[in-house]
Amino acid sequence: MTNDRMYIGQELTIFAHAINWKKYYTAIIKPYFGKRVLEVGAGMGATTAIMCDGTQVEWVCLEPDPDLRNEIARLISDKKLPACCHTQGGFVADLERGNSFDTFIYIDVLEHIEDDYAELQAASVRLAPGGHLIVLSPAFHFLYSPFDRSIGHYRRYNKKMLQTLSPKDCEIEKMMYLDSVGMATSLINRFFLSQSMPTVAQIRFWDKWIIPLSKWADRLFAYRFGRSLLGIWKRT
Repeated sequence: MTNDRMYIGQELTIFAHAINWKKYYTAIIKPYFGKRVLEVGAGMGATTAIMCDGTQVEWVCLEPDPDLRNEIARLISDKKLPACCHTQGGFVADLERGNSFDTFIYIDVLEHIEDDYAELQAASVRLAPGGHLIVLSPAFHFLYSPFDRSIGHYRRYNKKMLQTLSPKDCEIEKMMYLDSVGMATSLINRFFLSQSMPTVAQIRFWDKWIIPLSKWADRLFAYRFGRSLLGIWKRT
C-alpha cells in the first residue's frame, strides 16, 4: 500500500461472517502457498484464520492500522491463529528487499491502493524465485456501487486490467472469475438498492445460499464471469 492511502476496513466485521466464501477461494489458492507467506492488508485476521492452517514456517500479517493489528495479536495470543503467524505494521514498500517470501496474498486489498501497478512491482521484487503472487479483487467496474465508494475502492477489475499489472519478472498462472451467482447481488445493489454497506443478514444469506450455488455454476460456466476476480502469478 502507499503511505498516503490507509487501508479502510469498515466492512471487515460484517464480512467476517462470509465463512463459506473464504473457504471457497482458499481451496483454490492454497496449493500456491509456500512456507513463508505474507498477507497484505490482513485486517482483523478473520481471513487469516481460514487461510492459514499452521503448516507454514512463517505467516506475516502485514497491516498498517494499529487497531486492526491489535485484533490479530489478540487472536494469536488466544491461539485462534497458528503460532507461525505474527503481525507487522507498514507497507510492502517498507519491507527489506533481501527478506523474500514464497507467497504474497492480496485478498480484497489491491482495489484500495491508488498505484496498484507500483504495489505489485514492490511485491514481486520481494518474492522468492518460483514464488506466487495472489490477488483477489472485486470484478467489473460497471458494478462499482456506493458500497465500493464508501469503503475506499478506487476500481473494480476485469481480466485485461489485472493482466496489465503483471510484474516484469512474473508470469500469469491463473486468471478466473468467481461467484457467478453472487454477481446478481452486485447488480441489484448497483442499480436498485444502492447500499453503502450490506447488513449482516444479507451477508449470511449470500454466504449460506449463494456461494454453494456459485461453486457449482462457476465450474459450469468455466469461470468466465463473477463478482470477484482471482489472479495468480509465478515469479520466473
